Amino acid sequence: MKKFSIFLVAILMIALVLTGCGGNQSSSGKGTKTIGIAMPTKSSERWVKDGKNMVKQLEKLGYKTDLQYAEDVVENQVSQIENMITKGVDALVIASIDGEALTDVVDQAKKQGIPVISYDRLIMNTENVDYYVTFDNFKVGVLQGQYIEEKLGLKEGKGPFNIELFAGSPDDNNAYFFWDGAMSILKPYIDSGKLVVKSGQTEFKQGATLRWDGMKAQERMDNLLSAHYSNDLIDVVYSPFDGISRGVISSLKSVGYGSADKPMPIVTGQDAELSSIKSIIAGEQTQTVFKDTRKLAESAVKIVDDVLNEKKPEVNDTKTYDNGKKIVPSVLLEPVSIDIDNYKQELVDTGYYSEDELK
Repeated sequence: MKKFSIFLVAILMIALVLTGCGGNQSSSGKGTKTIGIAMPTKSSERWVKDGKNMVKQLEKLGYKTDLQYAEDVVENQVSQIENMITKGVDALVIASIDGEALTDVVDQAKKQGIPVISYDRLIMNTENVDYYVTFDNFKVGVLQGQYIEEKLGLKEGKGPFNIELFAGSPDDNNAYFFWDGAMSILKPYIDSGKLVVKSGQTEFKQGATLRWDGMKAQERMDNLLSAHYSNDLIDVVYSPFDGISRGVISSLKSVGYGSADKPMPIVTGQDAELSSIKSIIAGEQTQTVFKDTRKLAESAVKIVDDVLNEKKPEVNDTKTYDNGKKIVPSVLLEPVSIDIDNYKQELVDTGYYSEDELK
């Protein structure tokens, strides 16, 4: 009987120890909490990287993840988020396809007590977005504009140069920040005649590219070239995104640009996508803006972890991002301009791409 009592005590002690070992995990709930991640599309490699980076970092902290891609179909994204809510995710990280289309589903999340972090693209017209993580989107446009200004020597009074302007998707709030940042640099030169927009299309809505679609950009560039550049060369194309840039470049190459008689104009971009870095190395695209998705994912994960552990997340902007219902507390990261001169330093040396990937 005495041996049985000792055995029973030993079993109870082991149980207490095991309970104590699980105490840290169960107190934060990480082992049982699931984070829903809604991404817009796999057709842009940057979103694939964003998703993978977040999953990796969240799982390292002990969270489960539910990562979904909607392939740029708004209805798909709404349905995916609704499904995540139904399954009882503990937090949502959403990179919206259409920032105006998620009000109802985000309100549903709020009713279930699920915090919502808007990722890179701001969700509009709802008070139920808790935080926003992105890059300094106005500065992205400024960097693109400044690159054009510097390479053309506009500050030194050089010109005139022919330019055409492309804008992002009108249903993405970021597109307006990129445009406004770029125009803060370029518009004075357009007004003075140092930059000439032969098409006359100088408004955001005229250059807008729905869903950031490279094929739509290529079609528009085809039309611009045939209508306005039969006898004149184009010197620069302002493009806010690499996918648009590649569409523009395809159009330019189809009419002989990239040859001795028709040198490739300056073409800007954004996101430092692998194919566009290869294009820069090949002397086609000229510039892009690097937004390190590893750091963006890290910021989103930190906010999720803080919120779920009842800590107040650190933000660095509480004034800029008005979604129509509130100023959303934001974490803004710094973008970096990339061209042929610094891509190795910024992308290869930091491990974002390998030398082999760029061959």
